[in-house]
Amino acid sequence: MTTASETVSFPTGESAIALAGHREANLKYLSRHTGATLVLRGQDLFISGQAAAVERTVKIVRSLKPFWQEGKPIAEADVSTAIVAVDTGRHEDYQALQQNVLAKTRRGELIRAKTFRQRQYIQAIQRHDITFCIGPAGTGKTFLAAVLAVQALLEDKVEKIILTRPAVEAGEKLGFLPGDLQQKVDPFLRPLYDALYEFIDPAKIPDMMERGKIEVAPLAYMRGRTLSNAFVIVDEAQNTTPAQLKMVLTRLGFGSRMVVTGDVTQTDLPSNQQSGLTVAQRILKSVEGIAFCYLNAGDVVRHPVVQRIVEAYERNDAS
Repeated sequence: MTTASETVSFPTGESAIALAGHREANLKYLSRHTGATLVLRGQDLFISGQAAAVERTVKIVRSLKPFWQEGKPIAEADVSTAIVAVDTGRHEDYQALQQNVLAKTRRGELIRAKTFRQRQYIQAIQRHDITFCIGPAGTGKTFLAAVLAVQALLEDKVEKIILTRPAVEAGEKLGFLPGDLQQKVDPFLRPLYDALYEFIDPAKIPDMMERGKIEVAPLAYMRGRTLSNAFVIVDEAQNTTPAQLKMVLTRLGFGSRMVVTGDVTQTDLPSNQQSGLTVAQRILKSVEGIAFCYLNAGDVVRHPVVQRIVEAYERNDAS
């Protein structure tokens, strides 16, 4: 077979480091998926191997230019999506993915969809009254919903953000825990706060909660309400019972949007209790105004080892 070699030169050392990743993890990932050998020396990346593998690798590296030329860290999910784009001829879709900046965090980090499925998820939220997102930990289910919720609030498209999740560990009975309601539910709602803190000064959140702009509460406290002019995020929905999820879904009022997230493989309900999320998948999949999005290990944007953990469990579940 014909062998070849190519050199990609980066404009700065920061660009080269951004492409290579922490401990050159991205180069190793590329090598595993293309079969090419990649060696970084200073600002030059030397690629060698079979001609087809080298050509493919060069295309992938160049398709990532909008990321590495900024000198910003490139996640394994970015590389994975670039591979898919090159292999399937989705160059224009990938350019749109790179250019569509959703928001900027308080630290100045630009937030974009990192995978095609994440982009579909974002578009579903923007186009539907209720969007379900089902997938493993680390795929951005709650984080991306929080980004869009904060945007909607700051642009006055909604009057409030409502964040809720079932407090399964306490059986929805929080009375035995010390403190007031907020102190009781904080441990269960911490992941939702973490997403908010990326975009809103933590010092301002108590005031926004006092004024009703942001509400964080366990699912049980949604009963009997009508949630109008709000962006509602229902997190960890796999831990709802069918009755609980039906209850919160039917609370949706005019001018509101709801996102329901969960991982059906991580249910903490008793073994004899059916998950409300599983039931909803079956009976709501054809209802107008409702979208279902599915993320998987390829959408994990946390530490690379998280993706490998998810993939290992998926293989085990399939066997």
